[in-house]
Amino acid sequence: EKERLVITMYYYEGLTLKEIGLVMNLSESRISQLHTKAIMRMRGKLSKYKMKASL
Repeated sequence: EKERLVITMYYYEGLTLKEIGLVMNLSESRISQLHTKAIMRMRGKLSKYKMKASL
């Protein structure tokens, strides 16, 4: 849930990682970790769909 919130605030609301950290009461470093984890998770899911589509 935190990952989803970070992605929403970053890409849809245009907040910086620092601003998101202030809103969520977490460090900018922790927000960066959550952002990276969310992106990697999405990439993994997209690559699975891409592999299925190419079959």
